[in-house]
Amino acid sequence: MQTLPFFNLKMDSFHPIELINFTLFVSLSAAMVVNAESAQLCKPTDHGPVVPTTPLVVFLESIQETALNTFGPIKFDPKLYVDLSLKFDLPITKQAFNNLPRTENGSVLASDLNGFLKKFMNGAEEDLVYVEPIDYVAEPDGFLPKVVHQGVRDWALEVHSLWKTLSRKVSNQVLEHPELHTLLPLKHPVIIPGSRFEEVYYWDSYWVIRGLLASKMYETAKGIVINLIDLVDTYGYVLNGARAYYTNRSQPPLLSSMVIEVYKQTSDTELVKIALPALIKEHNFWNSGIHNVTIEDAHGTAHNLSRYYAMWNQPRPESCTIDKETADKLSTDCEKIQLYRELASTAETGWDFSTRWMKNTSDLTTLSTTTILPVDLNAYILKMELDIAFLANVIGESSHALHFTRASKARKKAMDAVFWNEEKGQWMFINGMCWTRIKIYLPLTSSQYGDFPNGWAPVQHMIVEGLVRSGSEEAGSLAKDIAIRWIRTNYATYKSSKAMHEKYDVSKCGEFGGGGEYVPQTGFGWSNGVVLAFLEEFGWAQDLNPHCQ
Repeated sequence: MQTLPFFNLKMDSFHPIELINFTLFVSLSAAMVVNAESAQLCKPTDHGPVVPTTPLVVFLESIQETALNTFGPIKFDPKLYVDLSLKFDLPITKQAFNNLPRTENGSVLASDLNGFLKKFMNGAEEDLVYVEPIDYVAEPDGFLPKVVHQGVRDWALEVHSLWKTLSRKVSNQVLEHPELHTLLPLKHPVIIPGSRFEEVYYWDSYWVIRGLLASKMYETAKGIVINLIDLVDTYGYVLNGARAYYTNRSQPPLLSSMVIEVYKQTSDTELVKIALPALIKEHNFWNSGIHNVTIEDAHGTAHNLSRYYAMWNQPRPESCTIDKETADKLSTDCEKIQLYRELASTAETGWDFSTRWMKNTSDLTTLSTTTILPVDLNAYILKMELDIAFLANVIGESSHALHFTRASKARKKAMDAVFWNEEKGQWMFINGMCWTRIKIYLPLTSSQYGDFPNGWAPVQHMIVEGLVRSGSEEAGSLAKDIAIRWIRTNYATYKSSKAMHEKYDVSKCGEFGGGGEYVPQTGFGWSNGVVLAFLEEFGWAQDLNPHCQ
C-alpha cells in the first residue's frame, strides 16, 4: 500500500485540500443508522454503548471540581486529582470529604482542602515505583552502529539512558489494594511517557518499544507487550491507558505491530503463542458492534470498515472540568451528551485534539469523530490482519492464517473502493452525518494539540517508514531528509532544555510545541523511541552537522 497522505510531506507546507464530490451510501446496524433528518434532531438520550465507571472515579471527579473552585484555574491540571489514591476505604474517605466545612457559596477553604488531601490521599507518583530495567546497560553491544559523529553518539547515549529514568513497576500498594487506586495493576515493569503521564499508554508503547529494541532492551519490550495482552484478556481490548477511567475507549490498534517487532528481534515463539488469542480478540473489538460500519461503494458493493467510537457519553474523568466548560457553550443536555461522546472518541484516535475531527476548525464543540471513517484506522487494522496471518503461520495455526489473509484482502479491496481517489492520487477519509462526502484533512494552524506547528514523533516515524518501504529511491531520499530534520530539532531542543519533549514546533528548529489542554510535557517515551529508531535506520555521518541549519 502507498503511504497515507493526510498531510503534505514537507513540514513547512500544510494546506487544506478542497472537497471532492463523491456520493456514497452507508448503512449502519439498525440501532446506529444515521440519516439527514435524524442528524438535525436533538434526542434526549444517547443510545450508544457506555462502559460503567467506578465509584472511586466518580468520587475523585468531585474532588477535581472542588479543587478547581478552591484553587482556581491557573496552572490547574484536572488529571492530577483522578490519579490520586486513597489511604483509607472509599466510604471513610468520602464521609471525611463531605464533612469538610463549606462557605456560604458551597466552596471549601484551601487550608481545609489541603488538609484533607494530605490526611486521606496519596499522590499518583506513589502508585508506581522506580525499578532498574533488567536489561539496561550504559552502552549496549551493537548500539547504533551507523552513528559515527561523536557528539550525536554521546547525545544518543543520553537519550538511551532515559529508559532508566522512565522505568517503573506497579507498587505493592496497588497490587494488594487495587480498589483504592485508579492505576490498574500490571505484572511487568513499564516505561511511562513522562511528566503528568505516570501510566502506560497504548499507542505510545509502540514507539517506546521501537526505541527499546534499538537499545537492545528486549526483555523490557517484551514485558510491555505482555502487559497490554493482559489488558486485552481482561477487557477485550487494549485500553487508552492503564487507568480505571480509560476502560471506556482504546487507542490506535498497534499491538500486533509491537509483537511483530519484538519477534523480528528475538524469534520468541512463546510470545507469539501468548499474543495470538489476544490479537484475534482485539481484531473482533474493532470489527464488530459500534466500531463496525457497512458501506456501499458507487457500484453498489458492500464493504465493512471501522471507525473510532468511545463507549462513553459523559465528561472524560481526567478532563472532567475542561469538558464541562467546553460543553457549556451548548444549549441542550442531548447536545452536551453527544459532545462528550465525540470528545472521548477523539481521545480514542490519539489525535486529541485536532481540527481534523472538527466541522468548524475554530469550535471544539463541532467535533464529529464518530461520523468519520478514517483511512489510517483501517490501515492499522489491515496491518493487524496481515500481522495475525504471519504470526499464525509462525506457530502453525494455518486456519487462522488463512482467515486473516482473506480478511486483509477484503479490507484492501474496501479501502481501494472507498478511500482511494485515482484522480488525486490520494487516500481520503469519509466525513459527514449522511456519509456522503469524502474529504482529506490536513492539520491546520490552530491552538489544538494535534495541529501545525506541532510536530509529533509518531507521525514523523509513520511518514518516514512509509517512504522507505515504498522502495522508491526518491522517496527514500525524502525519508532521510525528514528524519535528519527531526533529529536536528530534537538534538537542539535537548541541548537548550536538557529534556526530550512530547511534541516539537516544526516551524522553528530547536523549539518544543505548545497548545492543547495541558502544558507541554517532558520525558518523553515516544520521542526517545523515534529518535533512536531513526538513528538506527539512517545513522549520522561524521561530517553531518547536528545543529539547526
